[in-house]
Amino acid sequence: MKAKGLDHVAIAVKDLDQVMAFYKDAFGLVPDEQEEVKDQQVKAAIYGHGLGRIELICPTVSDSSVAKFLEKRGEGLHHICIEVEDIDAALAKLKAQGAQLIDQVPRIGAGGARIAFVHPKGAHGVLTELRQGPKAP
Repeated sequence: MKAKGLDHVAIAVKDLDQVMAFYKDAFGLVPDEQEEVKDQQVKAAIYGHGLGRIELICPTVSDSSVAKFLEKRGEGLHHICIEVEDIDAALAKLKAQGAQLIDQVPRIGAGGARIAFVHPKGAHGVLTELRQGPKAP
């Protein structure tokens, strides 16, 4: 598996509008992109382009995985995302190494990218998303 680098850090929030207002007031930041990712049951506000972005994620339904995370742990770091060249090869390699995967096959995530999650037990305590293009505008 060849990783290109850190794609983004995702922060789970309870009220997306409130946190976006805080980022604007405190840091002068406005999101470069906003979208609803229906498959993951979240709304996302994305700051920056290319590698090293910040993604705020807010659940759209009360029983989603992000909603459950917020209920259990509160707001904060949810996952890191690594950009990979070949997500299928990356998943196969991780599976062969015995890593616990949440997604056995890629699915579509924000921006139409192919994504898959590695369970924290498979990535030394950190929920890790693998992402393969398309690139942000």
